[in-house]
Amino acid sequence: MTYRFLIYISHTYALPIGLPLQEEIKRRNYEVKWFSELDPPKSYFPENGELINSIEEAIVYKPHIVLCITDVVADFLPGLKVQIFHGFLANKHSDKKGHFRIRGLFDLYCTQGPSTTIPFKEIQQKKNHFLVRETGWSKVDPLFKIEEKQREKPTILLSSTFSPKYSWLYHEEVIAEIKKLSKTGEFEFLAVLHPKMDKEKIEIVKKMQHENFKYYDTTNIIPLFRQADIMFSDTTSAITEFILQKKPVVTFRNNKPANHLIDISTPEEIENAIRTAFSPSKKLLKDIESYIYDTHPYFDGKSSERVISTCIDVLHTAKPTLTSKPLNLVRRYQLRKKLNYFTFKSYRKPFTR
Repeated sequence: MTYRFLIYISHTYALPIGLPLQEEIKRRNYEVKWFSELDPPKSYFPENGELINSIEEAIVYKPHIVLCITDVVADFLPGLKVQIFHGFLANKHSDKKGHFRIRGLFDLYCTQGPSTTIPFKEIQQKKNHFLVRETGWSKVDPLFKIEEKQREKPTILLSSTFSPKYSWLYHEEVIAEIKKLSKTGEFEFLAVLHPKMDKEKIEIVKKMQHENFKYYDTTNIIPLFRQADIMFSDTTSAITEFILQKKPVVTFRNNKPANHLIDISTPEEIENAIRTAFSPSKKLLKDIESYIYDTHPYFDGKSSERVISTCIDVLHTAKPTLTSKPLNLVRRYQLRKKLNYFTFKSYRKPFTR
């Protein structure tokens, strides 16, 4: 059987998550197209794939499986609706508002590791209108296929969340300390920021560039991970993506600091923390490894393969076990308004093929 897949996105940061999935779908000779709710990602097509221009066309396409790199998905689309996630658990919000929020729109959650699988399965037992399968996360597949890049100096990757409450870029003293360290010539700095970062903050980082400091305007950050020895950040899911390499991360006022991070609370601590990261203790490395196995215990670069196989299996076997999704009238109206598509049709009942 030939399956039709739809990769459903909203923001540009979904592209490096969807591309490994597209590669796996094409490898199996199945059909795959993309749909974006918002305009910015559309400029990245057709070089990254075939884009469906309207929700009406997406409905006519009749996907068997909708791979959602979004928090919501149009309930009136046919097919198995699968939550892929657009990041790791970053602990920026409570469970009810953050990673474990159940919006009543998905049939299947493809989780990244035990730390997300276990909570979702606990919720599944209570609600019974979706399934949970642990597959690993497609975005990090390339991480295990890219060779480490040789470097002349100790290299630090700077990253930050776009949330003003958590971003180190909203602290002038931190920026000043990073500037000072970069100008010593001892370290190489690479900087990459969240696509939704405030433009004024991006300009600040751009102006910091010199021979030992380079800013990268990209959503494809995996190659940068291979160029750095450590990361300096705050509270963002990119921390987890980086730490999967078993490399230390220094965080500034992380929302939920833990043993696998070197967390600091004042700018004066930055230099010592960075030096500690370049010479990590055995305990820190052990804590990092424990965290990895709880978060994403897959190092084979085959998470996309597991996602696609799981979706096809669930498509054929799971429908009788699911109950109807919640009515959610307000959310369903909001989705129709957002997409300018008003119809009474809804796939609240278990997905159709």
